[in-house]
Amino acid sequence: MGALAWLVIPVVAALAAAVWAAWAARPPRAAGDGASLADYERFRAAMERSTTPAGHGEPR
Repeated sequence: MGALAWLVIPVVAALAAAVWAAWAARPPRAAGDGASLADYERFRAAMERSTTPAGHGEPR
């Protein structure tokens, strides 16, 4: 019975690894181009705000 218990541990680990590998290899969710472009524009606007000195407006 002890040998069976020692055999169960690697079998469970292999099953867990197989489930994780299947989950990790799934195809990424496709984001629409519109949402992606909107996110990029928000990023650019935030970066422009963070690099402009306070009270100086647009850099020359």
